[in-house]
Amino acid sequence: MTERLKALSDAGVSIWLDDLSRERIETGNLAQLVTERHVVGVTTNPTIFASALAKGEKYEKQVAELKASGADVDATVFAITTTDVRDACDILRPVYDATDGFDGRVSIEVEPGLARDTDGTVEMAERLWNEIDRPNLLIKIPATREGLPAIAASIAKGISVNVTLIFSLERYRGVMDAYLYGLEQAAAEGRDLSKIHSVASFFVSRVDAEVDGRLPQDSPLRGKAALANAWLAYAAYEEVFGSDRAKELLAKGAHPQRPLWASTGVKDPAYSDTLYVTELVVRGTVNTMPEKTLEAFADHGEVTGDTVTGRAAEAQQVIDDLEAQGISYDEVVEKLEDEGLQKFDDSWAELLETVRAELDKA
Repeated sequence: MTERLKALSDAGVSIWLDDLSRERIETGNLAQLVTERHVVGVTTNPTIFASALAKGEKYEKQVAELKASGADVDATVFAITTTDVRDACDILRPVYDATDGFDGRVSIEVEPGLARDTDGTVEMAERLWNEIDRPNLLIKIPATREGLPAIAASIAKGISVNVTLIFSLERYRGVMDAYLYGLEQAAAEGRDLSKIHSVASFFVSRVDAEVDGRLPQDSPLRGKAALANAWLAYAAYEEVFGSDRAKELLAKGAHPQRPLWASTGVKDPAYSDTLYVTELVVRGTVNTMPEKTLEAFADHGEVTGDTVTGRAAEAQQVIDDLEAQGISYDEVVEKLEDEGLQKFDDSWAELLETVRAELDKA
């Protein structure tokens, strides 16, 4: 079953797991996925933490200790989440060392309530970076307009960043620009650029979910928008990191900001459950998948070579055809960003509520 995942890995796609819990850490499940399933990274978000905490008895002891020390809800959430991520970083450290910092990465998100607060985001990113204190950490910052200067400022400070919630091509270009600007600032301050890493999480399945809902059931455009968007994003990546500006930084030891395909679990059961993996195979990218998608690919996924490079014209045609049907690309991606932020806000509220209940119980 691991042959298909090995083929994916050999094709240059880094397989990251879109899930983390103390259960996975303490039972050895995460370590097992690394050794047996070619998993070389982990991503978390408020939804994942809320789910882990709601189901996990493994947190009771730490919650009790925190309560005894007088910690409030916010301090407890901070302690619990940073503990899990630090422990996951330690499990993935051998991968980090073996790949010279390329993989073996674990991501933790700044509080969703800071998504529209540039200074608050930078402050929180620094706090998380210092608290977890592991070189293979990535701080997740959402790609809001206010997030862009926070990304640049964090990179300039030498903090490695996973830019999350990217839906639009215009915003993605802004993200790459913020990364390059941050590197330029870091270089000006004499920082070692080779130590700074970043990925840009381009969300996939939610685009189809939104667009398909606006199309007739028999439309040939159903299930096409998400991949078209991702293929155009990759073309933009090739253009930006092939530019003189980027080459100058790469010559100083900087790394490209790798495209990361996020939200790759299929929402529509009519589509292949490996669609957003099979059709996004290209060297130098990351695919972060829920375990269900990981196992589906291990069972029956196909690697047929590079399925991304050179598909920009085909992809643009899909976007143009959608516009001709009255479906505005700009409206769709803006709605998805707003919904994504709201979803994480709701999950954070759920996480705080769960922790509050645990503290009361302790």
